[in-house]
Amino acid sequence: MADILGVVFRRFALGTVTSDVIFPPHAEGNTLVLGDVNISRSVLFLAAVTAATDLGLKVLFFTQTAFQALPVSLRASIPGLKLESLKNVKFVYVKTLEELVEDIASLHELASEAASPPSLIIVDGLDRYLHRSRVGPLQDDLSPVAHMAALLHDTAAFLSQILQNRSDGQGLCRVMVSCQSECEGSRDSETLAPELLLSVLDRYLQVRCTLEEVKRDKEVGLNEWQVYLSVMCPSLVQQWHIVLQAGGALEFRPVFSGEQQIVDQPEKIKQENERCGDN
Repeated sequence: MADILGVVFRRFALGTVTSDVIFPPHAEGNTLVLGDVNISRSVLFLAAVTAATDLGLKVLFFTQTAFQALPVSLRASIPGLKLESLKNVKFVYVKTLEELVEDIASLHELASEAASPPSLIIVDGLDRYLHRSRVGPLQDDLSPVAHMAALLHDTAAFLSQILQNRSDGQGLCRVMVSCQSECEGSRDSETLAPELLLSVLDRYLQVRCTLEEVKRDKEVGLNEWQVYLSVMCPSLVQQWHIVLQAGGALEFRPVFSGEQQIVDQPEKIKQENERCGDN
């Protein structure tokens, strides 16, 4: 199966895209999306709709907030999109981490009965689930993060086995999780430090999509983000731009692809590459 983010980037790219989003064959496609809540959610929505409509995949979309209407960015990016087009996307509204864990764990039991298990599991705002579940200082307690990330990883692997058995080895289940970026995460004494959160998630989500805002023009309503699509080990990084037009449509513009120099990468990716080099 083509990588879902790669399909999204190509579909909504400005002009003809000659480069592609390519991951090493041994890398899993489970992805961590880092950035502002609104732009991250827009990327998740585009991924869900693209997987459901273009690829014909079943999608589970877990979120704390019920959606009363399609997001503006989705309606503007895909004119004429109808709600019936989203029949392969199931939105699951869960408020707490405990409910999220229970729902994800139940997929193991339901998979054998389902006509077709989901091929994409999306969790919108995992950091908010973790912080909301706090009953005491969370700063040094990584167990909820590790438990949730491992459960998502193992569930995707389990569902992939079922899908492969049903589709001659071609089926895969992917996980896509969003979190706030480090610069936006809280650093007070009551919450888990962002760098600790990411250190755990990186073990289970090998692909990272980092969204860094580089331009905001309120007068013309044009916002722009730099996108770093990376696999931590080996150090493969590809760069794109996301431009939010005044009407709400998102456009993806490739900058360059392939293996990049460390100086062109965000600090977190530099650190990961240096760590990989030491191993």
